[in-house]
Amino acid sequence: MLRKMYNRHAIIRRAGIAALAAAVSLCLAACGGASAEPVSQDGYYLDTICSVSVYRMKDDDGSVKTASGMEDEANAAIEASFEVCKELEDLLSRTRGDSDVSRINEAKGEWTVVSDPTVEVIEKGVEYSKLSGGDFDITVGGLTEQWDFHAAEGKAKLPDEEALAEAAEHVDYRNIETDGNKVRLTDPESKLDLGGIAKGYIGDKMTEVLEQKGVVSATINLGGNVICIGSKADGEDFVIGVEAPFSDRTEIIGKIKAKDKTLVTSGVYERKIEVGGKTYHHILDAKTGWPVKTDLDAVTLIADKGRSADIDALSTTCLIKGAKEGKKFIGGLDGIEAVFVLSDGSITTTDGAGFEKD
Repeated sequence: MLRKMYNRHAIIRRAGIAALAAAVSLCLAACGGASAEPVSQDGYYLDTICSVSVYRMKDDDGSVKTASGMEDEANAAIEASFEVCKELEDLLSRTRGDSDVSRINEAKGEWTVVSDPTVEVIEKGVEYSKLSGGDFDITVGGLTEQWDFHAAEGKAKLPDEEALAEAAEHVDYRNIETDGNKVRLTDPESKLDLGGIAKGYIGDKMTEVLEQKGVVSATINLGGNVICIGSKADGEDFVIGVEAPFSDRTEIIGKIKAKDKTLVTSGVYERKIEVGGKTYHHILDAKTGWPVKTDLDAVTLIADKGRSADIDALSTTCLIKGAKEGKKFIGGLDGIEAVFVLSDGSITTTDGAGFEKD
């Protein structure tokens, strides 16, 4: 439906952010008290509607003004951030034939020269693949290509079991080698998929662009990935709503106050298909290629602004590990808090999450 409503990289100006709140896993739950409306734009990127709203900016003389008083500059900053989003998506997407990732996958073990951002994301992906003990693994491309989680209702089908098992044999992040701007997969049948970390990385880079353009108060919403730059125009923290799993983005279960923070949610409800009366979600077990068995419906991680790529990978890792092991895993890391929503409807959090249940 959304593809019919929006061009591939269309940018749509709008007055506020309320229209987007029902279309994302994490939403800006309340903006009350802000002294002025933000300057906002939406665009269709990363297979979802993305939104940037700017509240305050620095003028050339260093004074801070509302974005509505610097509308041209605010719009230019937003458009620059979306341009970066588009450029990085073009490099990192597994499904685009001319992307860096596709060229690596098609090289069958030969060295491939790629861009600096691609190397940076791959090396960060290897870091978190190793940290997770292989639960999170960026060489799952051979598995993900076996599934079509975008199939029309009634048209979905399961992958061939033998093909899936064969693809699972080639999942191992230790097959990745980098040398400067060159990358290769030592197993010719191994394939990259950076979907578990790329959106967070892109959000971090969009943040950098906005701040370089003088933005001091803004939100970036990439559908499940939210970044808060500064605070609201009145100095109060932004309030982020956490979606109730399986509510079709119509209900929140609680709120988190955020200033200079990034939040990422991973959930088994985000992409799924139904075949033979059974539901299959998109979080795959790297060892088998089948949807991972977990006692969690969703995980939301919270960290300081600039760490969206980190918690993008880590939220998926926690979902795979389950509530008990996921909480223990996060407890061993600095500067990251978590909200775990279990399949039985219960909620558990780390001590510093600041989660307020509705």
